[in-house]
Amino acid sequence: MEQHHHILSVLVENKAGVLSRVAGLFTRRGYNIFSLAVSPTEDDRYSRMTVVVDGDSSPIEQVTKQLNKLIPVIEIRELAAADAVERELLIATVKAGPEERSHLIDLVSIFDGQVIDVGVASVTVMVAGTPDGLDAVADLLAPYGISELQRTGRVALPRLIRGSRPLKAVKSSEQ
Repeated sequence: MEQHHHILSVLVENKAGVLSRVAGLFTRRGYNIFSLAVSPTEDDRYSRMTVVVDGDSSPIEQVTKQLNKLIPVIEIRELAAADAVERELLIATVKAGPEERSHLIDLVSIFDGQVIDVGVASVTVMVAGTPDGLDAVADLLAPYGISELQRTGRVALPRLIRGSRPLKAVKSSEQ
């Protein structure tokens, strides 16, 4: 059964404690966060959170209603998969002796990835791509033996051709 996710792009004030307040809201309400990425925007006053919410455990209307109540939240947009550009970063340490390395390097390069560290019996690779693409990369790396794997979580912005559904207008006093 395929999981259903909602992608929320949340513009917040870039202040200490904002992430804690947002995470606390999800915890108190029992909403499951599938992925969370936070970083400053082009304007130092704001940060953008990309929150991927499990759609089965969290009705999107309830999530956005609760987020709208938080003072530091400036704008919320739900990004439909067809209307968003989303990417993740995967870093994995894979077992590969000298005889397997060239095959592994070729495999990673197919996905525009690169080797970022080399050890005696392992290499660490980095690949950026769509969530489905990174699932495929992880599946292809598995036969080599993955020692460690880390994914950043999704970041997303609206596609330039299509729009996204704004769930809260930007506060005019905050612009």
